[in-house]
Amino acid sequence: MTFRIISRTDDRTDTKTLAIPALDRSISSPVLDTRRRGLHDLRISVTDRCNFRCTYCMPRSVFNEAYPFLPHDELLTFEEIVRLAKIFRAHGVEKIRLTGGEPLLRHGIEKLVAMLSAAVPDAELTLTTNGSALKAKAHALKAAGLNRVTVSLDSLDDATFRAMNDADFPVQRVLDAIHTAAAAGLAPLKINMVVRRGINDGHIIDMARYFRGSGNIVRFIEFMDVGATNGWKMDDVVPSAEIARRISEVFPCAPLNPNYAGEVAKRWRYLDGAGEFGLISSVTEAFCGACTRARLSTDGTLYTCLFAQKGYSLKSLLRSGIDDTEISEAVQSIWHHRADNYSELRTAETAKQKKVEMSYIGG
Repeated sequence: MTFRIISRTDDRTDTKTLAIPALDRSISSPVLDTRRRGLHDLRISVTDRCNFRCTYCMPRSVFNEAYPFLPHDELLTFEEIVRLAKIFRAHGVEKIRLTGGEPLLRHGIEKLVAMLSAAVPDAELTLTTNGSALKAKAHALKAAGLNRVTVSLDSLDDATFRAMNDADFPVQRVLDAIHTAAAAGLAPLKINMVVRRGINDGHIIDMARYFRGSGNIVRFIEFMDVGATNGWKMDDVVPSAEIARRISEVFPCAPLNPNYAGEVAKRWRYLDGAGEFGLISSVTEAFCGACTRARLSTDGTLYTCLFAQKGYSLKSLLRSGIDDTEISEAVQSIWHHRADNYSELRTAETAKQKKVEMSYIGG
């Protein structure tokens, strides 16, 4: 069996064919990779567009008016997304997350949620958003079958937040959206804060304080070298161990066991019972050995690592007329041969490599 392998950089897309050995042709079969890692999470990017220009994700100097975003006919259709979701569910996926870009910019996103909810009702269905359109859509998303939502929020300080999103978007509108989503039943929400030294690390305690006791969970994320446009430097990284120490000095806390094998966030609980927070430490505490995530880009390319340099075009298979069993075999084979461990090997030099951009695969 052969199919296209796509290597995407900022300025070109290269294609070639790659032979994939045949495996078990069963359409329903869990699969392990070369390191015995299963397939638990599927992240599906539904658009490469976003109304924010966060400096660590889509810096305005690159993603400007001249940037060639994908034309609509290059995006996977809702029907194609659902078809793939069913195949991945048969191979063990238990959680499906819709991402972007900003997924709420995809026209009819509520319809896609409803289609997925009906097609894979036993999978957890979640969505990550910058919160800009969440207040208006929260109730419709819940009614369509969305289970939970994650909101990116890098500071409670308005000036810092506006500077980081580089779209002059006020923090209060995101906070209002979080409250609306919680009231709509999309709880507990997870709040993602990407921490950069000298930029917003002075607001870690404020973030912990604000969401303590709310039922929602803040995750503090180390600044990562995703893609090749965010100017990543190790000096900008605030290690998770330092974040935990800072929080514990104000709010005594202790580690918790993970909810499931391969969970990327290390859980911590407040000793006074005011809930929990999470730490995502891809830089200083690589968790490659337990990674169970696959990522499907906006144009239907499958990536097996957040820091991948190449991906596999499932869209070309979908539009070639082959049946689900053959697509299932391709997915199974790709995962079976997966050996990714970028974070375990990260150096200053590998950080400069051309890698897929976060806005293309949703982080």
